[in-house]
Order: sequence, then C-alpha cells, then structure tokens
Amino acid sequence: MQMNWLNLALFCGLAAGHAAFVVALINRLHALPLPLAILHRSRQLHDLVIVILPALFAWYAGVKGPALFLNDEGWHRLPVALLAYLAVCAVVALAVPPVAIVRRLRKPALQLSNHSRMIDVAAELGYRPVGSGPYRIFTCFPGNEFLKLDVSDKEFEVPQLAPEWDGLSILHLSDLHFTGTIDRPYFERVAEIAESMPVDLVVFTGDLLDREDLVEWLPATLGRLSAPLGCHFVLGNHDSYLTNTAEIRARLEQLGWHDLAGRSQVVEHAGKPLVLCGSEMPWMGTQPDLSSAPPGAFRLLVSHTPDNLTWARRHGINLMLAGHNHGGQVRLPLFGPVYSPSISGARYACGAFWESPTLMYVSRGISGRHPLRLNCPPELTRLILRPAAYSPRIEGAMQVRNDQRVAATTSHGSPQR
Repeated sequence: MQMNWLNLALFCGLAAGHAAFVVALINRLHALPLPLAILHRSRQLHDLVIVILPALFAWYAGVKGPALFLNDEGWHRLPVALLAYLAVCAVVALAVPPVAIVRRLRKPALQLSNHSRMIDVAAELGYRPVGSGPYRIFTCFPGNEFLKLDVSDKEFEVPQLAPEWDGLSILHLSDLHFTGTIDRPYFERVAEIAESMPVDLVVFTGDLLDREDLVEWLPATLGRLSAPLGCHFVLGNHDSYLTNTAEIRARLEQLGWHDLAGRSQVVEHAGKPLVLCGSEMPWMGTQPDLSSAPPGAFRLLVSHTPDNLTWARRHGINLMLAGHNHGGQVRLPLFGPVYSPSISGARYACGAFWESPTLMYVSRGISGRHPLRLNCPPELTRLILRPAAYSPRIEGAMQVRNDQRVAATTSHGSPQR
C-alpha cells in the first residue's frame, strides 16, 4: 500500500494542536491554588498525554483500523467523540501561528527606552555555582542561560504620574527560588549587582524559598538592599507550600523589608502620597483594602502573579509589578513562551502591558525551581518612571509604543537583545 501523505500531514497538524491544547490546560491548572501533589501529578500526566495519545492514534487509526496513513478514506469511521476532539485540536493548531505572530510583533507598552547588559555570573565567579539540590540535571542542558543575568534600566511613560515624580526609580526582583540547585554565591552576586543600582524603591514579587533551611541565605542576599522609600515584598505560591512562612516574613522584616501581603500603606515622595499594596492571591491571604487610600494618590500593586490584573484595573491601580511566570523559562524560536502558569496562558509571560488604567510589568525572575533557561535569561530590572505627556489620549486598547525608542542600544553599545 502507498503512503497517504496528506493524511499523515493532517495527523502531524492535529498532534501539534493536541499538544498546544494540553499545554493551555496545564498552564491554567497551575494558576489555581491546588495542593502541590496534585500539580506534580498533573504535570507528569501531561508529559505522558502529549506523547502517548498521538502515538496510540497513529497506531490504531493510522496503521490499523481505518488505516488513515494508507488509505484515501477512513476519517468517517472514527468515533464521534474522537472526531469532536480532533476538531478542537484542528482549531487550536490553526490558532497557534497567528497568536505567535501577534506575540512577536508586540512591543512593550509605554516603554521609552531599554538599556541592558548581560552578566555571565559563572564567568565572573570563575566557576559554575551549582549545588547538590534537585533538578541538577537541567543545568547540563546545552545553551542553558540560567547563570546569565540580564540587568536592565527600562524607562516607562506612566499615566497619572505626578510631574514631581519624574525619574522615580524602582528595583524589581522576583522569583529567587532558593532550592540549593543554584548555589548561594550566584544569589550573593545578584544582590551585589542590585545593591550597586541606586533606586527610590525596592520590591520583591514572591517565590523566595523552596527549602525551609535556606532562609539562612537572606542576610547575604535581600538583606543587603535598601532604598529611601523602603524595601517591600510579597511571597508566592512556592513559599505557601512551606511550613515556615511566618518565619520567612519575620526574617525579612528583621532585615528591614516591609510585608505588603493583603495590606496597603502610604509613603510620601516629593510631597505627594504613594499607596503601596500587595497581593499573594490566590494562594495566601486576601486582596488589600484600599478604602482608606488618599483620593487621587498614585497606586502601586506588588503581586506575585499577573492574574491579579483584573482586580488591579477594577481598583484603579496605576502600576502593577508581578513575576511568577518566569517568561516561560523556555522560549521557542518564532513561537515564544510555551509554559506559563497563568489563567491567561502565555499572554503575560513577561514584559510590559498597558490595560487602562494599569501599566503592568512582569519580570522573568532571578531563578526558578527548574534551572532551565533557553532564550529566556533571568532578569534584574530597574524601572524608571516618566510622566505621560499625553495621558488623556491613552486608552485601554491603544498600548502606545515607540518602536524606534524601544529599540535602544545596550549600555555597551550592542544591539538590544
């Protein structure tokens, strides 16, 4: 019998749609506050389903049974339920290319400039700071950028920012993930770099520890940082899985950090109030109460996940800083991020987004439970805020961008990454 190449090509397209559909489900499942054991089992099941189901279909429908790979007909002989699922896979497969194109064309919202430099921490230290923690095998992947830190100064035009606050700077750290796989010297070097970047305000957006005993690393890392308007933090879902969450908070507060989880506070800058609030939802606590916030004050939300964007917009948050999604950790050529534990999938994997009245910046984070970074290096970012010259014209769908200014060169004169 002669091979039916058309049916084989259709099968490949449907298998790709199946994989994308399963990934979309697992992304959204991992955005929920489920027990860690369930999330681990679902990820293992996902690995099997993506590979095994297409293989079974290829054998029982492609070669045996209707023998789709060997005949011109046979699709009508498949069960109705299977045909319905294949139709879903076809729709998903057709949607993937345009979604990928839109992601590739999207520029960071309201971004005026970006000056970046890549620091190879392993080269600076003279060795790879890899410990004996779990997932050590990932550190051996060719092209892994887990020890290369993208240090950036990003300027944003921010609606409602007071002219007196022109140049307000915020150091944004996220997702340190102390697991022991990446050893302490890496994080000490990150803290040293952060300490050398003068700012008005420092924020940490969660996922600090995966091992309780590594709370001892805090004085030599986050404990080194300070700023005129203070250092403020929320914890993340990985912190919520530990039993010593209260101790983590206490140790950070002893080091001068302010816990924003489920609360708000007002600090004054250049004679005007700045409302700082934080959220660890949906894993811990409640959303902050803003009922007593000064009317018209600039509002900054520190949130672990970008999934709190809807709440932020509803409560008039002007700037929201988040992490959690790690930029996908692996970004495929052309397609971009794949895995992003969010109810929005990979839409907010990383970068800047304007959804009126909120400008949201999502960090790729400093590290991760799985030390694998392909085309997605960790980041340490200083955000510099500028008043929006034409803020009344900025609407939710506009996402004003300046392509020429965004395509800034790095501080070393190399093209922007």
